[in-house]
Amino acid sequence: MAKRLYRSGKNKVLGGVCGGLGEYFDLDPVIVRLFWVLFALIYGSGILVYLIAWIIIPRNPRHPWK
Repeated sequence: MAKRLYRSGKNKVLGGVCGGLGEYFDLDPVIVRLFWVLFALIYGSGILVYLIAWIIIPRNPRHPWK
């Protein structure tokens, strides 16, 4: 079965994007969040990319969402 990229409902802080990327690549979501913050601070476009990912990546249907 192919892996699918979803936003995480378990490991979410804002929209679950970093948690979903962590689950997909089998990484700790905290590490993904740190890289995302560094990317945002260094290049300045991390926030825009996060918002676009939040819109494009679907929710994980197997996780509870509030």
